[in-house]
Amino acid sequence: MHDQMVFVAAVTVLGVLEQAYFSLQVIYARRKYSVSPPCITGPPEFERVFRAQANCSEYFPIFIAILWVSGLYFNQAAASLCGLLYLYGRYQYFRGYSKSAQGRLAPLYFSAKMLWVLIGLSSAGVINYMCQLYLEVDFLRYLKQLIGL
Repeated sequence: MHDQMVFVAAVTVLGVLEQAYFSLQVIYARRKYSVSPPCITGPPEFERVFRAQANCSEYFPIFIAILWVSGLYFNQAAASLCGLLYLYGRYQYFRGYSKSAQGRLAPLYFSAKMLWVLIGLSSAGVINYMCQLYLEVDFLRYLKQLIGL
């Protein structure tokens, strides 16, 4: 079982490290712009870093849940690749938002698309598994045969 999910686990650890990096950037911004906790307002430069980190943290539980469901029920490689692309998009989002509010938009749309792809893979995998379990039909196997995999 462990070898079957090692890539998804690696993407999970990478995601956690990315979240830690974003949190550290807020700490550095607090020091740079003299914004002491619990304050969350300050110069626009600080507020953009703070909001970028908060937004990334808000989506992280959704990302982790669908990453694992799509890896378990659809395909580990596809889930891991989409997960890496999502994390890249979130990194670009954080960098862009930290510089300007407009800088967040393109990476935001990209990472949202990756989330929707993961949601689609998760849904397809769960539905297929339920069909296997209760209807004895494997749509993914038929699809693989149809495209020659």
